[in-house]
This record gives sequence, structure tokens and C-alpha cells, in this order.
Amino acid sequence: MHKLLLSCFFLAITMSLVAQKDKFDIASYTPPTGWKKVSKPEFVFYEISNKTTKTWSQIYVYKSITSTGDIDADFNKDWQLLAAKAFDITEEPTLTDVVEQDGWKIKSGSGKFTFQNKPCSISITTISGFNVSICIQANMNSADYLDDVVTLIESLDLVKPNNVVATNNPPVNNPSINPTKSSGFAFTTTNFDDGWIGTVKEDWVEVSKDNIKVLLHYPNKAADAYNTVLREQDNNAWNTLVAPHYNNLKNFQWRTIQSWESISFMEGDLEEKATGKNVHVVLFKKHYNSGKGRYLEFVADSKATIEAAFGAYHNTTSDWDNYANMQWHNKFAIGAGDLIGKWSSNDYASLSYYYVNTGASAGTTTTSTANSFHFISNSNYESEHNGASGMVGNMKFSNQEYKGKYTLTNWDITMTNRFQGASEKFSSYFEAIKGGRILILINHLGTVYSLVRQ
Repeated sequence: MHKLLLSCFFLAITMSLVAQKDKFDIASYTPPTGWKKVSKPEFVFYEISNKTTKTWSQIYVYKSITSTGDIDADFNKDWQLLAAKAFDITEEPTLTDVVEQDGWKIKSGSGKFTFQNKPCSISITTISGFNVSICIQANMNSADYLDDVVTLIESLDLVKPNNVVATNNPPVNNPSINPTKSSGFAFTTTNFDDGWIGTVKEDWVEVSKDNIKVLLHYPNKAADAYNTVLREQDNNAWNTLVAPHYNNLKNFQWRTIQSWESISFMEGDLEEKATGKNVHVVLFKKHYNSGKGRYLEFVADSKATIEAAFGAYHNTTSDWDNYANMQWHNKFAIGAGDLIGKWSSNDYASLSYYYVNTGASAGTTTTSTANSFHFISNSNYESEHNGASGMVGNMKFSNQEYKGKYTLTNWDITMTNRFQGASEKFSSYFEAIKGGRILILINHLGTVYSLVRQ
């Protein structure tokens, strides 16, 4: 890393006439030879790996964002977002002095983490000037790729953006390798375009931004146990999900609103056992009619901080979207190796009819579906879709089977040879649950498949 830290600050003024440069946003640079390139709206990503030596490296070139006007603040923002939180690095980065060149200020820092029981390094280089800031990130588990990283950084040229308007948003959905991959899935962190960062934990997904964190609790048999008395149900959820992690509860309030889709709302001041900090906690749940509501735990330094971000409590069941929509931040990208195997789902619904005059049964209609996707390798798949519907005793059945090829990006899957031989593209992501994932596939008609691994 020493060589990288010494070299990464010096931007080349000229370029070789032979070298072919790539351009992205305000940056042009010489890409490493033989590396795979992936382009996204918010960044360009290069990667290389060697199966024999089990070594790899990654380089991200991010789109420019609005600068804070201070290189230290710009770097700290990049480090916290892309290194500290994404890789669970608690140690301060190793820094070099700020360098100024041609109106730009450059600052870099590096750190270490462990992935697949091997030591790895990450470096973040932030370049600020002319009201914008860009970032170069390099991850690697071997110094074999150091020269390639240095070459890219040294070849960097930046256009002074006289009329370029940078975005205020941080990089979107950069699902970097996460060293806490205990579940075996490639991606355990997501950077959302609204600034929130989601990280898979053992009992919840932790979503954080600024001084607020929201724990998206996984389904919990004890906490979710139905009780005809909603207050007792909520108190049980608080005692199961919240109480074990805090001391010294004060100012507790149960402020739940009962309705067709009830709003559970409890709050209090507590002391975090893990940190000793005094915090304000809100335990919230919207009881969706579909049954998909989850308990969400909002944690901040004060009640005012939570209310400023999500709104104050109000005694109606409407206008709770700022709180409720945090539930949908349980989304993680899919790595190629994550899909291998068979994924399936089963759904069933029935409706009974009765004669008004006699009360006698007029029959029952039922609908049942079963879907399975078998990803055999990194390119081949098979799927089967079975259905049954109609009046019991006179039901109609359907069956469809497909075989073909598939291609995967982090957020969508395209399968060939679907209905009438056409290709079909699915939006796709993982939803984390305790000990595993649910595979979500959504086709162009809006049909949602929620699949579990067999």
C-alpha cells in the first residue's frame, strides 16, 4: 500500500499517444488492461481475479458530486460511505498529506479488512475543486495488482466543470464485497440513492444515515405472535426486540392507532448497552392488510432528530409513509454464485360461498400456484410454473416449463426462451431474513415471485 499512497496523488498532466483513455463524467484515464469493465450511471467499475492464486482487485471511478468546499469533509464523507460502513472498518484510515495541483485538492487514505479469511486493503482517493468532488476507490487482496491501480490514478485528467452541475446524491447501489459475508452471499451492503446505507446483520437490516439508524427487524415468531389485544402484542414486541439491547428506560409511551391497517407506535429514552449512549427509540409497524408489515426500530440521539427526519406523531392512520417506507430498504444485489440452486414459492387462496336464504354451502373456489426456478450454472436455467383454480371438484390446471440461458447483473436477470420463445427480463434483488435470503423476481407485468432456496 505504501507505493499506492505515495503515487495516487500525482495526476498526470500529459498522456501517452499510444494509450487509449476511457472517459466518465468529468474524468478521463487509462483503464487497466485485461480488467472487466461494468458501467453504471453513478460509477464505472473495473475488476480482475485469478482463480489459481485466488487473488482479486476492484477499482471504482465515481461520478462527481457537489463538494462541501472542504477536502477533509469530502474525504471523510467518502471514507465513511464507501469504506468504514461498507466494510465495517472501525480503525481510522492511514492518511497522506493533502496535495494541491491546478486548482484541485487531493487526499487519500487506506485501511485493512478481512475477506474470505484473507487480508485485504482498501484505498479511497478524493479529489475536490471547482465546487465538485470525485472519488476513486481501490480494493484488493494482493499487491500483484497495485501497479495497475497506480497507473489508472496517475493517468487521471479532470475537466474543470465550469458549467457542470454535480449531483448532491452519493454513489448509488455500489454493492462492494463485504467482509462479513458469513451467510455466503456476495453482497451484504447497499448504498441507496436517497443516502441511506443498508447492511445485513444477524437479526435485522441496519439502515443508517447521518445520526440516525433504523433496524428493519426480520420476521420473529415471538415478536410477531398475534394477540387480539394490540397493546399486549406491541408490548411483547418491545420486550422481545428492543428491551434486551438497552438499559434505563424513561418516558415510555404506547401511542398505537387501531384501524383497518393499524399503526403500532412506541417510544422512549434509553441507554444503549453496546455504546453507553443515551438515545431515543421509536418502535414502529404498519400492519399492512397483506400481512407484510415489519417492526422498524428508529434510533437517534433525541426525539427531535427522529421527528425532523420522519415527522412527528399524529393520531391518524394516514401520512405515515416516511416511517413505513423504510421497510423497503431491505434490498441487496445478487452475485452470480448466489443464484446456483433451486428456488421456489407456493401460494394458496380460497373463498367459500353460502346461500343467503338457507345458510347452506354453495361451494368453494380456490387458487393455487407453484413456481420454481433452477439455476443450474452461471448461464443455464430451468423453470416450472403450475396452477390450479376454479370451483372445488371442477378445477382447471395449467403447467408451463422453460429451459434456456440467463444473464445476470446485480439488479436484474434476463432469461431466454420464455413464453413463445421470447426473452424475459426480471427486476431482481435479495431480501434478507435471519440466516438466509428471499429471491425477489418482478417481471414486466408486475408479477412478483418471492422465492426461497430449496
